[in-house]
Parts: sequence; structure tokens; C-alpha cells
Amino acid sequence: MIFRNTSIRYLAIGAGCLILAAFVFWNIQLENFPGEAPRSESDTKTIAIGAERIEVLIADTPEERVLGLSGRKMLEGREGMLFVFPEEGYYAFWMKDMRFSIDILWLSSDGEVVYITERASPESYPARFVSERPARYVLELPAGYVSARGVMLGDIVRL
Repeated sequence: MIFRNTSIRYLAIGAGCLILAAFVFWNIQLENFPGEAPRSESDTKTIAIGAERIEVLIADTPEERVLGLSGRKMLEGREGMLFVFPEEGYYAFWMKDMRFSIDILWLSSDGEVVYITERASPESYPARFVSERPARYVLELPAGYVSARGVMLGDIVRL
């Protein structure tokens, strides 16, 4: 009888743990998994390069800047990610966990394009890309955007 009660007790504890684990797993926010869930509209902004408007995800926290576009499957033609830093500096980017190539623009505090890297590919990892001039913002766009639209150093991105 003691063995049977102990078995039932362990079975009940095990079942309770399984139910709790399932509940926790079910309630985990998808945003904790890179590339699986879109961000809210409050995390997006429309910016402009010349006459063209681009919807960008804003990465303005250390965690968002580290994650970046890693894990995403792609960017559409008028989508991007804008990295916002607390001050101008030399910010390096790499293609860790990226699935597609991108163009990278470094912008000064007033939105001037101060450096460009075109077609940075996932195969370039662990190489780092960094501006030759200090920047406050970094804009990642689909590969080929810069050449297709004639974006050049000195252009202004309206933030």
C-alpha cells in the first residue's frame, strides 16, 4: 500500500509539472524567438530617402540592436531596420545569423549618409562592417537598394 501511494504521489507530481511546463511554453511571447513574430506598430516608423518612403523597425535598446534582423527570412523592397544609438560613434555590424544580404547605411545625427556598405552577405560572417566616420544611426535595407535608387554619401535620410 505504501508503494502504491508513493507511485500515485509521484505520478500526480509528474503530471502537475507537465501541465505547468505546457502552460509556460504556451504562454511564452513569440517575440522572444528571433524572426518569428512581427513587432508592434509602435516599433515602426516611416522614414524617407529622397522621395521614397521606407517602413523601418526601430532598434533602440541594446537587446534589439544585438538581435537586429538575425533570424528573419527577408526584407521587402521598402522595409528596413533603423538602429538608434545614444550618441555618435563607430558602430560595427556583422552578419551573424542572417539569412539574406543587405545594404547598410551609417547616418550622422542630422541624417546625412556618412558611409555605405552594399550587399553585405551572410557568408561574410565573422567580418565586421564599420563606418569611417562617426554615426548616430545605422539603416539596414534590402541588398541592391542603394544602387537601384542611386543613394550616395551626403544624401539626407529624413528620420
